[in-house]
Amino acid sequence: MELIKVENVTKAYASHTALDNVSLSVPNGSIYGLLGPNGAGKTTLIRIINHITAPDSGIVYFDGHPLSANDVVNIGYLPEERGLYKKMKVGEQAIFFARLKGLSKHDATTRLHEWFDRFDISDWWNKKVEELSKGMAQKIQFIITVLHRPKLLIFDEPFSGFDPINANLLKNEILKLRDEGSTIIFSTHNMSSVEELCDHITLINKSHNILSGKVEDIRLQYGKNRYEIVFNGDANVLKQHLEPMLLKCITIPLENNSTKLLLNFNDGTKLKEIINIANNNCELISIVPSMPSMDEIFIQTVEEYNKTQL
Repeated sequence: MELIKVENVTKAYASHTALDNVSLSVPNGSIYGLLGPNGAGKTTLIRIINHITAPDSGIVYFDGHPLSANDVVNIGYLPEERGLYKKMKVGEQAIFFARLKGLSKHDATTRLHEWFDRFDISDWWNKKVEELSKGMAQKIQFIITVLHRPKLLIFDEPFSGFDPINANLLKNEILKLRDEGSTIIFSTHNMSSVEELCDHITLINKSHNILSGKVEDIRLQYGKNRYEIVFNGDANVLKQHLEPMLLKCITIPLENNSTKLLLNFNDGTKLKEIINIANNNCELISIVPSMPSMDEIFIQTVEEYNKTQL
């Protein structure tokens, strides 16, 4: 069952339609990637789901019922533009935000110390926020967001400004939260993070949902008729014989005079036919499916959609 269901949501401002009849479903216990170019409508959708603003038409369901203000306590939201009160002490401020989410001072303090120990930042409890680095402040805000264990977590570019070690620490915590039952909406431009973390995605472009589904299924769909061939022999000869079936070919020289070809074939091309041609024109070492990256899929899908709008 889905925790969030968005049905035909439209939101317009004075001179701009931010969302145009957008629908999607976020399954319980999943990490759901919300992708799209800048200005596509992602932030508007996040604000609607977080009950910060309301749609002009359409409806959002939360855990089976229409979303209401009472559901906000079950949502943790980490916006891209973050802010803490600079003159307050770190621990004092964290407790303040936890109390706003309904935790008692005792429970908030206990949970916060657990998280501070896990993130190795206990020494900063009595420091002022203005003394924190950007990355340290982001850790504090991540902890504040997840502390009350909400059903839904919304992270908008959570790795922005993190070094690789701390980004990996955060990724592991996000995966752990999912495994413990949290549902996570994850908005990002970092496609490698999508491949590592997300179970499902929606790609929004120019206010429309132009692609939704499981990450694995989407990569298989876009990887159809794509193969990687490694061989010894004359690359030009092999490409010449494959050329009638090819849409795209990238040549990569390898060590020991071997060559790798990244090939995209026409629909209907048979793998057996490709292997026969390769065997007849080179010393074939390997041929395997070549799955596109989410970066490639993002670019291809957006470019193809934009062409249809011209």
